[in-house]
Amino acid sequence: MSIELKEKKKLDSLKVFFKVMSAYILAFFFRHRESKKIVLVGGNLGEKYEDNASVFHSYLVNNHSDKVTAYWMYDPVKSFKSDRNIPNAVPLGSFKNYLLFFNADYTFHGHSLMYDIAPSVDKFLFLNRKTIITHVSHGIEGFKKILIQKEDVPLLRRTNYFNCASVYERNLKRDEWKIPEDKLIITGFPRFDRFPTNQPAPEVKKILMMMTWREWLFDMTEEEFLESDYFQSTVGLIAHEGIRQLIADNGLKMRIVLHPFMRRFEQHFTGLDHPENGIEFMDFNKMTIDRAIVEHDMLLTDITSVSWDFLYLNKPIIFHMFDKEEYIARRGTYLSLDTDLYGYKANSIDEVYGFLQKIVEQGINTNEWYPKAPDYIDYYDQRNCERLANRVMGI
Repeated sequence: MSIELKEKKKLDSLKVFFKVMSAYILAFFFRHRESKKIVLVGGNLGEKYEDNASVFHSYLVNNHSDKVTAYWMYDPVKSFKSDRNIPNAVPLGSFKNYLLFFNADYTFHGHSLMYDIAPSVDKFLFLNRKTIITHVSHGIEGFKKILIQKEDVPLLRRTNYFNCASVYERNLKRDEWKIPEDKLIITGFPRFDRFPTNQPAPEVKKILMMMTWREWLFDMTEEEFLESDYFQSTVGLIAHEGIRQLIADNGLKMRIVLHPFMRRFEQHFTGLDHPENGIEFMDFNKMTIDRAIVEHDMLLTDITSVSWDFLYLNKPIIFHMFDKEEYIARRGTYLSLDTDLYGYKANSIDEVYGFLQKIVEQGINTNEWYPKAPDYIDYYDQRNCERLANRVMGI
């Protein structure tokens, strides 16, 4: 399920072997001391406390600490663990991480078991046959075809459950991912428990601009990246005179949040914004996804998964797929980028400007495609975490 989202750390394989085997042996002695169920939760490669996995972890900590001990797996290189004061946080790759994995009753991961729960787990997964493993996903599937690597195959096969937001997504994972139907559970996505549905802002004043990542950008040189459609489109949107004037004249704010996987090229965006004119880049380490969704009144994007949250909240969306042909050729999509978008479809930067102008001047504050939301999202009652915990763990 994962691809090389980040470089694997060059760990001493012998050191990992002894750490894993020691944890495996000691797990027999420590398991009986824990009266509550052990649950490991992880997402975003351990780099961020965001999305479905983190929301579900918080739910377990806040509502079921009497029945389970829910641990969060984090990348020890990152500082967000201390910044967010995450309870029961355990560093990935640590001895405790492996000891807990062999003792765990349940695991829930957002991207990959190997990156979110236990490094190198693909090499010793056969040692753990008892833990119930659930993939809670990152966002609703639709705009990115799954890329299955060789090491992903045993992880997918070993996973007990794949959570789905809806019947639509269940059918997609069954028919496209070829996941057996008995492993597919429809309980809704925990991330939608963060706020009630249909909560548009009174008027559009704050615009969030966020683009998704592209794996082929990672192998580019600095010079190649600066010539890429990704970089040139971002610069073109910021520099467009009409957009800048519209923002300045109407007292708007447009905040650009780079995808965390684009951090490698972050320095090339420094200095491109115009905060005095209402256009600024936000530090993703300080701007959480839930804050970004709540604090902004509309979204300008290509096909980022955050668009599902804006649809859920009935907020306007402008889709600008600047590299549609290349994206379809390199990655592919399940939904049509021509007919299935749930927002304004802009084929150029000038069209982005035209739709922004329409939204601002006509006072549009809702998403006219909001009635399409039930096609992709089944639940709106903020009880998705409750359903997931009950379906998998019986609590």
